[in-house]
Amino acid sequence: MKHTLFLLLSTITIFSCAQTKEVAYIQKNSTSNPYYWQQRVNYTMDIDMDVKTYQYKGIQKLVYTNNSPDELNKVFYHLYLNAFQPGSQMDIRSLNIKDPDPRVGDRISKLKPDEIGYIKVNSLKQNGAVVSYETVGTILEVTLNKPIKSGESVTFDMFFEAQVPIQIRRSGRNSSENVALSMAQWYPKMAEYDVEGWHTPPYIAREFHGVWGDFEVTIHIDKKYTIGGTGYLQNPQEVGHGYEDKTKPLKLPKGDKLTWYFKAPNVHDFMWAGDPEYNHDVLKMENGIDLHFFYKKTLDENFLKNWKDLQPKTAELMTYFSTHIGQYPYKQYSVIQGGDGGMEYAMSTLITGQRKFGSLFGVTAHEMAHTWFQFLLATNESLHPWMDEGFTSYISNKAENEILKEGKENPHSGSYNGYRSIVSRGYEESLSTHSDRYATNWAYGTASYSKGNIFLSQLEYVIGEENVAKGIKKYFTDFSFKHPTPNDIKRSMEKVSGIHLDWYLNEWTQTTHMIDYGIKTIDSTKITLERIGEMPMPIDVEVTYTDGTYENFYIPLEMMRAEKPTSAKLLEDWAWANPIYTFDAGKTVQNVIIDKSGLMADVNLENNTTLKKVN
Repeated sequence: MKHTLFLLLSTITIFSCAQTKEVAYIQKNSTSNPYYWQQRVNYTMDIDMDVKTYQYKGIQKLVYTNNSPDELNKVFYHLYLNAFQPGSQMDIRSLNIKDPDPRVGDRISKLKPDEIGYIKVNSLKQNGAVVSYETVGTILEVTLNKPIKSGESVTFDMFFEAQVPIQIRRSGRNSSENVALSMAQWYPKMAEYDVEGWHTPPYIAREFHGVWGDFEVTIHIDKKYTIGGTGYLQNPQEVGHGYEDKTKPLKLPKGDKLTWYFKAPNVHDFMWAGDPEYNHDVLKMENGIDLHFFYKKTLDENFLKNWKDLQPKTAELMTYFSTHIGQYPYKQYSVIQGGDGGMEYAMSTLITGQRKFGSLFGVTAHEMAHTWFQFLLATNESLHPWMDEGFTSYISNKAENEILKEGKENPHSGSYNGYRSIVSRGYEESLSTHSDRYATNWAYGTASYSKGNIFLSQLEYVIGEENVAKGIKKYFTDFSFKHPTPNDIKRSMEKVSGIHLDWYLNEWTQTTHMIDYGIKTIDSTKITLERIGEMPMPIDVEVTYTDGTYENFYIPLEMMRAEKPTSAKLLEDWAWANPIYTFDAGKTVQNVIIDKSGLMADVNLENNTTLKKVN
């Protein structure tokens, strides 16, 4: 280990200073706030894994750059695996929440000492001097010997040991599908510090927030294991397992272990998975991106076929997301059987593999879309999970609808139904709620996935589908490789549409105000509409006349200060404080429909259309 560490540490300077294409990409395309800053990390890690005990020892060298204007007296690390111990906050939360995640339930409380997860820090130095630290649950609190000044870089050297827990949530060993190692959140991970301060929530099973940087990771493991995950493998001829160049001879070392050496430039996490029974397929796309697939060769024949059929469809997904959001900036992406469902990571995803094809494709579409919404557009998904899960649901729904030729008029209808269901039962909570603080998992899921999805799909109704498409691309251009906030997506949409949207962001994400518009009366040629719910909206109206003709009208919301592109007849603005709005259609009216598109999340559709006798 000492010899390996010396070799690794001697190369870190070269790697850290390298100007990668991925880093150049952000510098070329970043046009956001000139006063914006974010911290930087460069990890070099070396771990030795014992696949019999599922324990490993690690060496970590971390170069931390303080790009903030502040002087830092402390730093904090996440020790996520510590959550998988009886009595942890994750355990207690699962035992007390009304609707526990069935993957967790009471399982943590029953773990034996050789089944728990842990990360134990044995020593830590700052620029060569020992520093004091304390482990508090899943957080390591470090008191620095010397403050880190603004603009200063310091080096932390750490020795740690860890144990992989029984697979319960995301990370773990020996999953329900018998995948040996799903190594997510497996290392001491520096917490993010930004304009809001340190982000150090205990790990309760929700989401993450990480610091951008470069990773150099060496893994020593039983030679039977195949590894896939984040980063580019640097020594393919020394490990084989489907990575090697078939035209060149292998140089496998003697002994029971192989050494795998990965580099991952400009990411904010590093995941890997390992199993002695992985198939490893590679699909090379014409644009130079390699798609890697790792799945158990012992799967039933129907599942093996699904994994083969998935591969060209994954290439279509890569093309779709790159076209509709922004170009994928790395040269590799891996889809790996593992974990406990589906979870996104840098340059890769873990998904369960015993699925029908539709389900396998669907989870791959969703997790790959996360590459853009949360990994390249790295929102703090603990604070704003709706920007992570919701935006991912929006774009993956569209991708599935197109690639599988599903022909759905509204591919987001499930989100609308889910939102209306929770509202009708009184369990809805504001999207501004921290992801760990929702009273129920149902409320969290509906807010993050359904209502977050509707944020964008409903914007198609507010500013027009073409403007939303342009806004997403601008959002990517301005904020990829950064940590965007809710205001950033709002501003991107405002800049492309010219429409003011502060009211929309506030009402939809910071309140539980509902949309409910109705048709109050029809009096010959005059139509009176009413706003019953608290949230105002612009209104699209289709009017059918007694002579059999029909006409579309558009009522802008005054606060928008502009109108969406539309061929409908433009009416005067509706000021939000007025609960009633009357207009003259010009001919005798037979029927009125509010929002025929169905993109407005009105909670009561029964009063949105009427067929009344003419007075």
